[in-house]
Amino acid sequence: MEPKRPLTQRIRKRRLVIGLFFLIACIYFFDKLPTPASDALSRGSLVGFMHARAKGRGREVPEIYGLLHFVMRKDGQTLAGVDGTAPVDWQVYAGAGGTKVDWAARRMELNSQFPVVVFSKTHCPHSKRVKSLLHDYQLSPPPKIIEVDLRPDAAEIKAILSRLTNHATFPNVLLRGHSLGGSDQVHALQRRLLGMFERAGIAVGNADV
Repeated sequence: MEPKRPLTQRIRKRRLVIGLFFLIACIYFFDKLPTPASDALSRGSLVGFMHARAKGRGREVPEIYGLLHFVMRKDGQTLAGVDGTAPVDWQVYAGAGGTKVDWAARRMELNSQFPVVVFSKTHCPHSKRVKSLLHDYQLSPPPKIIEVDLRPDAAEIKAILSRLTNHATFPNVLLRGHSLGGSDQVHALQRRLLGMFERAGIAVGNADV
């Protein structure tokens, strides 16, 4: 029969196991944090991330809703000068003046008021084609059209959309925060669009498209 190990040895082994567990837990937690442009995580982006998780009741609100919230503004604020290739601080999306936003509630509002959003260019034939298709469905609420080329922060919006949706050109059609792609991709989904709109809670006035 194998002799029992000394008590101090068992305690030391138990402490080692507990220490390894906490180390793995910490690595997992920090791996889930958004990666900023610099090597060190900025205090602002950390606060924004934790704010979003807290307001999302334990679930992270996707950054795309920060962008959608911002482009719906009517006060003339822009994202000019923002580095769109890296995660943007949530307070930037909230706007100047230290405005506090309940991002979980705002996400639901945006999904309800603007379930379909089209980031478009005014003279782009592909943008015109997809806007015409969506118009034919007679959706209610109607698609929200953002003519990016008319904004001074067009380059920043393009960079953010490219990073968040993996779609770098216009148009970029969003359905409840998820990118359907551009004109070709949306037309390829045409047989499925009716069901997708209805499941998203959008009334379709013309199903014969």
